[in-house]
Amino acid sequence: MLSKVLASAAERGELVILIAYALIGLGTFIIARMLLQEQETRAAAENLDDLRNRKASNPLVGLTRPFFTQYVVPIIRSKKIWDKYRIKFKRKLIAAGLSDELTPDEFIAFKLVNIIVFPLIGGFLKSGGFVDFAWYTILGTGIAGWFYPDFWVNSRIQSRQKQIRRSMPFIVDLLALSTEAGLDFLGAIWKVVDKAPPSPLVEEFEQLLKEIRVGSSRAEALREMGNRIDMTEVGSFVAILISADQMGASIGKILRQQSEQIRNQRFVAAEKAGAAAAQKILLPLVLFILPAVMLMIFGPFLLGFIYPNGVPG
Repeated sequence: MLSKVLASAAERGELVILIAYALIGLGTFIIARMLLQEQETRAAAENLDDLRNRKASNPLVGLTRPFFTQYVVPIIRSKKIWDKYRIKFKRKLIAAGLSDELTPDEFIAFKLVNIIVFPLIGGFLKSGGFVDFAWYTILGTGIAGWFYPDFWVNSRIQSRQKQIRRSMPFIVDLLALSTEAGLDFLGAIWKVVDKAPPSPLVEEFEQLLKEIRVGSSRAEALREMGNRIDMTEVGSFVAILISADQMGASIGKILRQQSEQIRNQRFVAAEKAGAAAAQKILLPLVLFILPAVMLMIFGPFLLGFIYPNGVPG
């Protein structure tokens, strides 16, 4: 059938046109393929540059990110078994201020990669003679590698909450002064973002303004800020602001009351920490310091009773 078509086309002088069409189609396919391949290469290079430019507060994250982002994250994305972990880790990363540094999938991939990285580091240290651990102990460090990112994120959450707790009275005072000076609540927040020293709470207020700018209501943006920080003090502060905004109460007076309450809470927490420190120091005082003091005081008397004629030379 094909030979008859070609013979007929050749008889009519159309064979050259068919060949030309075929060559044009082949050339178009090759050019399109080259352009798509160039675009994929450029996208991969941009993605690699983006990975390199993203900040990494943890050196191990910066070292292993190109590997687990390229090879492990695509595998995790296709598995629904990690869905409940994604929700859990997303909240922890937001509370730690690491949402710009790691996604939940990247965090899971980082945990999985550490199961291999930690034994490799242990094996390198053992082979170099730096440590003297058994091989099964080195292999067991993979368990520590899985839990290490959780300890890191939890420490970041605690550190960030301490910074927020420390800066909160000053920022609430600045909000109160701004509102009493005639600014509305959003204007007062702008003033805080502009004038207050950098802190995690200032960053959260800046994020709140961005959410309001893109269309979120004031109450929704405040609730999201409370969920991100995940602190009792901030949660009560946000709830009072939302209720005052809905009822039309004076925000300046409420902010002043909140500032005093936060300071009182800090004083109470400091007193509790002092009482706990006194209890913690009691045990080493009895075990180590008190025996040394008793020995220094009663040691000469004991030597006098044991050796009444003097200590023999």
